[in-house]
Amino acid sequence: MKRFNIAIDGPSAAGKSTIADILAGKMGYTHLDTGAMYRSVALQARNKGISLENEEDIVKMIAEMDLQMMADGRVILDGKDVSDTIRENEISMMASTVSKLKGCRSALVEMQQKICKDGGYILDGRDIGTVVLKDAPVKIYMVASPEARAQRRVLQNKEKGIEADYDEILEDIKKRDYQDMHREVSPLSKAEDAVEIDTSDMTLDEVTERVLEIIKEKTGD
Repeated sequence: MKRFNIAIDGPSAAGKSTIADILAGKMGYTHLDTGAMYRSVALQARNKGISLENEEDIVKMIAEMDLQMMADGRVILDGKDVSDTIRENEISMMASTVSKLKGCRSALVEMQQKICKDGGYILDGRDIGTVVLKDAPVKIYMVASPEARAQRRVLQNKEKGIEADYDEILEDIKKRDYQDMHREVSPLSKAEDAVEIDTSDMTLDEVTERVLEIIKEKTGD
């Protein structure tokens, strides 16, 4: 049976990556966390002291950086595991800023499309269904209230030993939403053929079952 791609879009901390991981395990697919790719670019820029406003230098940096998206979800940047570092609040906001750069998005979108050209991938991000995988047979748009998302991020950070302040994270999520929805290049938006799921009051099991139902409805699998 031919393997297909699945696109999951939505705002920050809506649960996209977690659900993508679960689905990948159940389906034997690979989860490509595109958000982690932008976070890695932001981290590399910080490490090298490159201004996020300097598009030319950012694009050059991307061409030179060694970024590996591992099948187990780890992110390796220039030989170093940065899986936890890229989840820091500062990096999250920087990623939103760098994602506005047309050159940056073009470079990473091309990379993503090459990786998943043969199918069998689950991608999550902000513009997967509208830009990266326009032809994906299954498109999900996950949303949740800012408060629910902030609480999830606090729990995730504490589990990883990362300092977390609810009010600060809530404010950052609201700012991130505004930036993502109002940026000039590939703003966060729902694809016309995407199915929306509000995960605010749903458990992981409930969201997973709903997505599996959608996949069956769309593909017959």
